Amino acid sequence: MPSSAEIIRSMDEISDTVCSVIDSAELCRHTHPDREFVEEANKASMRMNEYLHYLNTNHKLYAAVKKAEQDGHLLSREAHRAAHHLRLDFEKGGIHLSSDKLDRVNQLNIDIFRLCREFGENISIDPGHVDVFPASRIPKHIHHLGTSIDHVTSGISTRLLGSSNNVKQKGLRITTEPRTLVSVLQWTPDDEVRKMAYIKGNSVPHANLEVLDKLIAARHELAQIMGFRSYADFMVKQNLASSPEVVTSFLCEMSKMVRPKADKEFEMIMNFKREKCGQECVALEPWDETYYTAMMKGSAHSLDSSIVASYFALPQCIEGLKVLLKSLFGATFDNVPMAPGESWHPDVLKMCLHHPEEGELGYLYLDLYTRKGKYPGCANFAIKGGRRLSESEYQLPVVALVCNFSGSLSPSLVRLNHWEVETLFHEFGHALHSLLSRTDYQHFSGTRVVLDFAETPSNLFEYYAWDYRVLRTFAKHYSTGEVIPEKLVNSIQGARDMFAATELQRQVFYALVDQTLFGEQSSSPKSTSSVVADLKREYTSWKHVEGTHWEVRFNHLINYGAGYYSYLYARCFAATIWKKLCQDDPLSLNTGTALRTKLLQHGGAKDPSEMLNDLAGGGILKHCNGGVVPDMTSFLEEFKVLKD
Repeated sequence: MPSSAEIIRSMDEISDTVCSVIDSAELCRHTHPDREFVEEANKASMRMNEYLHYLNTNHKLYAAVKKAEQDGHLLSREAHRAAHHLRLDFEKGGIHLSSDKLDRVNQLNIDIFRLCREFGENISIDPGHVDVFPASRIPKHIHHLGTSIDHVTSGISTRLLGSSNNVKQKGLRITTEPRTLVSVLQWTPDDEVRKMAYIKGNSVPHANLEVLDKLIAARHELAQIMGFRSYADFMVKQNLASSPEVVTSFLCEMSKMVRPKADKEFEMIMNFKREKCGQECVALEPWDETYYTAMMKGSAHSLDSSIVASYFALPQCIEGLKVLLKSLFGATFDNVPMAPGESWHPDVLKMCLHHPEEGELGYLYLDLYTRKGKYPGCANFAIKGGRRLSESEYQLPVVALVCNFSGSLSPSLVRLNHWEVETLFHEFGHALHSLLSRTDYQHFSGTRVVLDFAETPSNLFEYYAWDYRVLRTFAKHYSTGEVIPEKLVNSIQGARDMFAATELQRQVFYALVDQTLFGEQSSSPKSTSSVVADLKREYTSWKHVEGTHWEVRFNHLINYGAGYYSYLYARCFAATIWKKLCQDDPLSLNTGTALRTKLLQHGGAKDPSEMLNDLAGGGILKHCNGGVVPDMTSFLEEFKVLKD
């Protein structure tokens, strides 16, 4: 048996080798334009998952890790933390169970993996659609979102005379995938069309009702075999919150704080609708929200999205990321040529993060433009984690930032809406967490941290996309070069704040749905749809629409099962850090040094509550019933939710 330090080093090397294959396969299957590559990456991903089960049930490895953890005094603090986490990872796979229970856990893990895959595939296969006749019911500027269809009707008068005079009516078939649905709900004055699109978009794919039921059952059985009351209990245990009770009390407290303002906002929208419709008692429906709030924001702040976008040409936004790097960390992003076959698409750029004194710090691929068959959202993919190889050598982290920015123009002329700029900065926060981390073990590299801390750096970097002092350094008009006017930025901020409580209430509701579905199961369970309907009535100002099953395409139930609350944790932590550390001088090198040395460089190698306290001082979090909850004061103050 090697020494404890060697055991942990070897285990991390095994993990590094396995992760480099799994992570590359993940990136490939989500982004590669060649179907053959995607299929092979899918197969590799399935095979690697099976291989992981084999490693995670290897008793020799488990015994070695337990020995290393017991010899804690022989290890550095980070190595001991790694030993502890590795043991917990083994036990999460059920290695400590009897062989029949372990067999069942392995089978459940395989079933869960397949059900998660199926859930996502169903969303892609069945986005739903509505047929709208005549096409004029949809505003002309969004006709490109649909496809033309014809509808043949027979003329009545001619049929009576024994001949037919068929009339062709032009219509539009609109798919109800989320992005198109939002455009239809925002721009279509015809409330019947909005209603049709809303109901369809919130009830497909129907097949996922069964998939979700099976997934909830499998995850619950897995948790119970592992000795937990529920899947939420099983998942939250290792997080800062430490128990579902702590999470739920945090969410309920936030819900209570937000409710009065959200109710006021609801009344405002209701009154605005009545004003527009000229009816005293017209009800406010869920399909009205996007339409009327967009109209209210537009008229209150004179915002024209095309004018806003004219200041955010994508190449300029990338310059903005470079400004942040230079100002905060004294580092630069340099374009690097790629080896033959290294890139998966001509649009992909490779950048090297370089520091004048420290040399190369890591590599970032940028794959920012939309294309057919590509991962639909925005995400940060780890490709290689950083780790110390020797006293003088460090394995540099490699990540890919993947987005889907589009425009009818050529890629170099793509211009972003402000929410897309915010998304770019969010994902860049994740990338920096990986690129700037300097951990001894890749097990702790960058974003490999507990779930309810992971979104903190990305939420913090969103603030930079809203601050005029930052925006004026890169947001310039694509044709005149004029710097974005401060008045326009104030309008964008004003529009964001107009219905902030409604949006926050929605996030609390999503998190409660996630906690409830994966929480303790009753002996006579209700359908997922009735659970969602009840929670919507109780925790939001809006009514539930019968026949809709919004949860069937809420992908976060798959990726974050019982962890969606993490976003709200992160937003609270980020708000406190911004207020205490960044707000006075967001681009100072001192701010960047503190962020890097006290937070980003440690990845998961230190206890997150220790890092947060070290960075922001007391008052960023509090201990509650054995877990940690963020202080929400700074966050709620921003949205003027707290009473004066």
